[in-house]
Amino acid sequence: MTLSFIRAFFIFVSGVIGYYIGTLLELQRIQSVIALPLYGAMLGCLFALVLIFLELQLKRVSVRGLSSLVFGLLLGIGMAKMISNILALLPLSVFVLSISELVLTLVFSYMGAVIALRGKDEFNVIIPYVRFKRQDVKAGLVLLDTSAIIDGRIADIYRVNFIGGRLVVPRSVLEELQKLADSSNDSKRERGRRGMEILREMQKDSKIQISIHEDDAEAFGTEVDARLISLAKMMDASICTTDFNLGRIAAVQGIEVLNINELANAVKLVVFNGEKVNIRLVKEGKEPGQAVGYLEDGTMIVVSEARKFVGQKVDVTITSVLQTQAGKIIFAKLD
Repeated sequence: MTLSFIRAFFIFVSGVIGYYIGTLLELQRIQSVIALPLYGAMLGCLFALVLIFLELQLKRVSVRGLSSLVFGLLLGIGMAKMISNILALLPLSVFVLSISELVLTLVFSYMGAVIALRGKDEFNVIIPYVRFKRQDVKAGLVLLDTSAIIDGRIADIYRVNFIGGRLVVPRSVLEELQKLADSSNDSKRERGRRGMEILREMQKDSKIQISIHEDDAEAFGTEVDARLISLAKMMDASICTTDFNLGRIAAVQGIEVLNINELANAVKLVVFNGEKVNIRLVKEGKEPGQAVGYLEDGTMIVVSEARKFVGQKVDVTITSVLQTQAGKIIFAKLD
């Protein structure tokens, strides 16, 4: 509504200015055959409409891209001016110097604008994007990948302040969620829709600071993981994920990784050999006679010689604890 009002007001003001210019021209008797004020108002409105049309076509141009373009143009003009000043020291004619200055300005302006647009995400030194921070304080940006959003636990972890700063979802991750939601595979479609719904709920929550970042495929590549790692480097951010392989690749490149599964394993109950616990056996184990139960935090307990007690609560004694990449597996025997 506000934009429509501004556009309408701009057309009105342009028409008034055109009418005023036409009146001035008519008073000077530059042309008396036609009604210059009326034509001036029409031309002013037409000019405003053309400008609004161009503005609508440029609605996808980001402020970052525009500032990078301006920075590149200024840099190119500055380089052209420096080289022109050097050429002015040579015994060249005025005509040659004028032509060379014009050519250098055009060439360096074009090159500066193109290079700035291609590398706009790397221009952290541009004034609007300088981040002043203490050296002993982290920036607090956390990039979410697809697996972390679909997992859903990130929202609860953020609410209890285990993760500080602001959550950032790259556009590539959002596009991957959309592809999953539109997939013909039922499982993928369900996971994609779950991720989109979780993301929507997080955006509604006033306690969660989350934003969408427009990452550029040309600058970072087409692979989602590669774009995520490159973006983390550029923004000096950490990556939150449940993908073990992504976390390992990011860690090798010096990026801080927040793996939700590792956090869940770290806060599980600690049990020791010989400790007695009471659990409900829920299913049969892989080996003959085994039964499986779970602690309150989801840790699996494999009980030997207990298959006949499946569905019942029993007292067991811990015999050993096996640590795996997926978590802990506890082995026990019946009391």
